[in-house]
Amino acid sequence: MSARRIDWLLLGAVALLATASCLLVWSATSHRTALTGGDGGLFLRKQLVNVVIGVVLMAVVWATDHRWIRIVTPLVYVGSIGGLVLVLTNGMTINGSKSWIDVGGMSLQPSEFAKLAVVIGMALVLAERTEGRWRARVGRGDVVAMLLVAALPTLLIVMQPDLGTTLVLSATVFGVLAAAGTPRRWLGLLAVGAVTAAVAAVSAGVLKAYQIDRFGAFMNPALDPKGAGYNVQQARIAIGNGGLFGQGLFHGSTTQSGFVPEQHTDFVFTVAGEELGLVGAGLLVALLGVVLWRALRIAARTDDLFGRVAAAGIACWFGFQAFQNIGMCLGIMPVTGVPLPFLSYGGSSMFASLLAVGLLQNIHGRSVAVAERRLVDSPGLLAVR
Repeated sequence: MSARRIDWLLLGAVALLATASCLLVWSATSHRTALTGGDGGLFLRKQLVNVVIGVVLMAVVWATDHRWIRIVTPLVYVGSIGGLVLVLTNGMTINGSKSWIDVGGMSLQPSEFAKLAVVIGMALVLAERTEGRWRARVGRGDVVAMLLVAALPTLLIVMQPDLGTTLVLSATVFGVLAAAGTPRRWLGLLAVGAVTAAVAAVSAGVLKAYQIDRFGAFMNPALDPKGAGYNVQQARIAIGNGGLFGQGLFHGSTTQSGFVPEQHTDFVFTVAGEELGLVGAGLLVALLGVVLWRALRIAARTDDLFGRVAAAGIACWFGFQAFQNIGMCLGIMPVTGVPLPFLSYGGSSMFASLLAVGLLQNIHGRSVAVAERRLVDSPGLLAVR
């Protein structure tokens, strides 16, 4: 493979984030005997395994021929639907959400893979419907078809209920539609419809009591400081303790005392805030920004409609999920229980994120290869260059 067909900035940023994930998870769990059974390196080893498996999955997608990506997309979509149905029938309930299934001693969260499945499913539907048209404008039928692709997984995730993933998936779908060229007035109508549906869901009592309490705690953390507001308050304290340069890895007073719940998963950013400080946490945010930048650049540079919409959708997914996760740690977003891409502990999130990176590299490599072939087929362009 030519070095030009690799997006080195994307690869480097992801590698640094995965390395930071292992260190942060290790720091957050090494002292928690009740969680580790006295083995301080247990979660470090588990996260290393998650990263290695994720890298293998990334490499497989990266090396797969572009045509096969499109061929297997329907199978990936159907598989994600099957996983979501299996969760509802045989899943495990954790923190009020029935979102996990046990696979050979490993807990998997199918909704994480559903995000990628929805992105590539919508991209494929659009590509199949518009490629070859004299005018490739997105029509009403195209928008309806893409929304139908997203509707079933979203409904199954709502039934778990998993509010955080529903919000991320909704934002991702909106981003995919925008990247596909959906007229602005339709996007506006969809946004109004989404807000109306959310209000109706709250009024109809669709949300669970603990989810409503989380929104109440978001509006006023002091409302229930020992209950729904506890996570937010402790997260703010931990990040505030970090100051400019942090208290040092494995030396965070709040982190090492175990005051922040779920600190190795949903609240891993608080470890960075306390132990690495504003500078270290800011660097992690910058690395996430590099991933988004490269994803959008890949989307802008490819001539392939499927690749362009898929890359833009992945950028929307990573961007909103990172904003939601970091925002809830800072208290500017409600606690919804979504992992921080590439940093939170967990196999499902790491696998899905690295699969998406593999697809981005695949799209980038193909666009570079197409450009190289055009130069070879048009020697006059070489002379101009």
